[in-house]
Amino acid sequence: MADEAGPLAVARVDAAGRLIDAEPLLKALNSRAGGRIGAPLAVPGIAELASLSHRLGIRIARGVVAADGEEDLDLWVRAGPDRGGVRLEVSGWRHRSAWRPTHDPDRESDFLRTHGELLWETDASLRLTFVSPDVGSYEGVDPRALLGQPLTRLFALAQDTDGQLPILSAVSARARFDGQLAELRGTAQWVRLEARPRSDAEGRFAGFVGAAHAHDGGALATRAAATAALPQVPYPPGFGRRLERALRAPLARIIAAAEAIDKQDSGPIREDYAGYAGDIADAGRHLLAMIEDLADLQVAEEAAVATTADAIDLAALARRAAALLTVRASQTGVTIDAPAAEAVLRVTGDFRRTLQVLVNLIGNAVRYSPSYGVVRVALAREGGVGCVIVADQGKGIAPADHEKIFEKFARLDPAEPGGSGLGLYIARRLARAMGGDLAVESTPQHGARFLFSLPLRE
Repeated sequence: MADEAGPLAVARVDAAGRLIDAEPLLKALNSRAGGRIGAPLAVPGIAELASLSHRLGIRIARGVVAADGEEDLDLWVRAGPDRGGVRLEVSGWRHRSAWRPTHDPDRESDFLRTHGELLWETDASLRLTFVSPDVGSYEGVDPRALLGQPLTRLFALAQDTDGQLPILSAVSARARFDGQLAELRGTAQWVRLEARPRSDAEGRFAGFVGAAHAHDGGALATRAAATAALPQVPYPPGFGRRLERALRAPLARIIAAAEAIDKQDSGPIREDYAGYAGDIADAGRHLLAMIEDLADLQVAEEAAVATTADAIDLAALARRAAALLTVRASQTGVTIDAPAAEAVLRVTGDFRRTLQVLVNLIGNAVRYSPSYGVVRVALAREGGVGCVIVADQGKGIAPADHEKIFEKFARLDPAEPGGSGLGLYIARRLARAMGGDLAVESTPQHGARFLFSLPLRE
């Protein structure tokens, strides 16, 4: 693990992974890796951590090894969501000798050699240790000068259609990757990178053996169209629930153990280890929520969603849902204004599914409310239906997006932390399966009002 001692350099990246600003030490390292302000962060290990923190919406801290000239740098990096992007704190800055590859007599017979147009290899810090001479045929590219330089000096990496860099996931998992788009620097030539990991004599990750293939600008669209044309194979009946049952217990144990370590229930431990445990607990809760969403998605998409016609008090369920979210709201100072204790609104619906919809709506309102804002939960009745209205003080939703937010996997602003993009889709499906509906009223900068209605029962 990297030592946290040493100078501290702070930086911020935006939701797309572009470096917004950086203190001189980190700015210089990024520049030596081929990056600049306003472009994607060029130090792969740090960029990977920033991407993961943004995707999960949690704080993460870990050691990172970065290439710097003829040496490697041991860094300690903390990443956390900040104003729609990610704030980075980099310390440590301990130099060590770089790993040097040994001769591999089988290298020329590697499977990539048979069909790759440009061939390359890196060490564990993604520093180039081999570049095929063919790269010299491109104007402005000197293969001899590239050896020992970061991979990003040769390739300017580009995000995929999901806003991700496949190479970063591969670095984290020490796994093979394919489909990483990049520009061959100085040539305006786009290529597709693929690589497999390599190990040193002790079995440790030692870098990648890779190839670059010419990329047709229309290839992504062609591939997407081909994928869309494939027959969609439905999950087996009950698959989502079986998945949830199989993973809930082990995930719950992981979360509980991580929380106990974070709270230091068994005695004091180093602060960084406690921070690790907090990150593990947050990631476990995020994963568990996504698994629950996938299980609910399969139920919601069944031809006839199974719901019961219970006689329920919508006011009482709204108060219960608000109570379940009080602790979460208090973390940012948000107040939930729930229906009065004496309020009653009798409707027909499925008790469990109604509570699920209300928790989703109030939870979203808390998430998107400003600190110390108010979420109001009101009741109404009109024309044979009873309605719960959940209003927040967030940034609002443009009229053109009112229907889009109810689409599957919809995320209007990927820069904001959130879930799977399934919550509102599932909530509306369930509301309509119970004979009700779910709608939104909102304009930008004026918050949003979600109206959840069910048939009245007198």
